[in-house]
Amino acid sequence: MGKKFWISGIVAVVVMMALGFFVHGFILHNDYMDPAMKPHMRAEADGVAFLPYMILAHVSMGFAAAWIYRKGMTAGASWLGQGVRFGIAMAAVMTVPMFLIHYAVYPFPGMLIVKQIVGDSICWIVAGIVIAFINKE
Repeated sequence: MGKKFWISGIVAVVVMMALGFFVHGFILHNDYMDPAMKPHMRAEADGVAFLPYMILAHVSMGFAAAWIYRKGMTAGASWLGQGVRFGIAMAAVMTVPMFLIHYAVYPFPGMLIVKQIVGDSICWIVAGIVIAFINKE
C-alpha cells in the first residue's frame, strides 16, 4: 500500500465525514427532529458519547473505498469517469441497501429514506471523484 492509498484513504474519511455531517446534521436535521422520528433517534447530548463509533465507521469506509478503487482502476481511463462510476457503485453497494433495510425494519417515513439515499449517494459520488483524482496516473 503506497503513499496514494494512504492519502486517498485519509481524504476519503474527511470528505465522507464532512459531507455526511452536512447531509445529516444540516439538511436532514429537521426531519430527524420531527416528533414522530425523535423517539427513534439518540438525544443530541448522547451523540458525543457515540462519536468514536461514527469515526471508526468512516475510517473503515474511507480506507476500504480507497483500497477497492485502487484494485479496480483502469489505466488510461478518464479519472473523472472512473470516480463517478465508483461513487455510484459504492452507493449501490452501501447506501441504497442500508437505507432500504432501515425502511423495512424501522418506522421511518419513506420520504426521509429517499432523502437519505439521495444525500449519501451524492456523498459517495463526490468521494469517488476525490479518490480517483488522488489516484490518477
